[in-house]
Amino acid sequence: MTLLKFLKYYLLVFLVLITGTIKSQELNCNIQISAQRVQGSNRQVFETMQRDVYDFINSTVWTNYVYSYAERIDCSILININEQLSADEFRGTIQVQLSRPVFNTTYNSTLLNFVDNNFQFRYVEFSPLEFDPGAHRSNLVSVLAYYIYIILGVDADSFASLGGTEFYQMAEKIVVNAQNAPEPGWKPYDGSRNRNRYWLVKNILDKEYEPIRQFIYEYDIYGLDRMESKLAEARTSIAESLLLIQEVFRRKPDPFMYFMQIIIEAKADELINVFSAAFPEEKSRVVQILTEIDPANKAKYEKINSANLP
Repeated sequence: MTLLKFLKYYLLVFLVLITGTIKSQELNCNIQISAQRVQGSNRQVFETMQRDVYDFINSTVWTNYVYSYAERIDCSILININEQLSADEFRGTIQVQLSRPVFNTTYNSTLLNFVDNNFQFRYVEFSPLEFDPGAHRSNLVSVLAYYIYIILGVDADSFASLGGTEFYQMAEKIVVNAQNAPEPGWKPYDGSRNRNRYWLVKNILDKEYEPIRQFIYEYDIYGLDRMESKLAEARTSIAESLLLIQEVFRRKPDPFMYFMQIIIEAKADELINVFSAAFPEEKSRVVQILTEIDPANKAKYEKINSANLP
């Protein structure tokens, strides 16, 4: 092979590889749509809807960053349709789940697992789902895009201190675009206990809530990611990271601390597992913090103290 042919060959290989990398997607998102409560309708539309939502989320390029296949973010979205309001209008809930691999283990840690109960949207079978960052054109598309950026933001925060800011800002832009939308969930006083999309991204981008984002980072990087190699030190780091959430709880920056509640709910069971084998003093300290910031689950956290007792 001549030098010229050699160079052309490797240039071609390089272009193929780089093109494939650029087109790689950020997400490995499982989509499930359930409409068991909807009676007497065309069931095929829900199968088509699930395929369309899956293709929309997993085929759209959401960031300017390159993700390898192994780096794709594992998440899932469950849309539970409770009512069909018209031929193309539906009402239900959307559940968002996000997990993160723990370094040097096969364990995936839950970062998000919560339900948005204010989900109403129109869907016309076989109509394309297209996201326009500058306008609110479809509530289905806007809600999906909003939660994708929340997922990207929380995942980035778990790997770099405050690393998800640009993704949260995209979610905030979607909220601003949707302020005149007739569907619920976008305005300050929509929903039960104001657990809505407006307050979630407002909390996240509020300086008063930065310690919670810092908690996500320190919990994962200095805690879980070191559990396999330095168990005692990692557990201590997780206990220290809880002080960041306690700081926000005691300051109570606004009456609707939605972001804090979501993070605690996602981590509650894992925290019980992590500290059930801790030293008695560490157990006591952690239980005291957890019952202060999440008093509704006090009985649940007390299991830490009683674990492994003779």
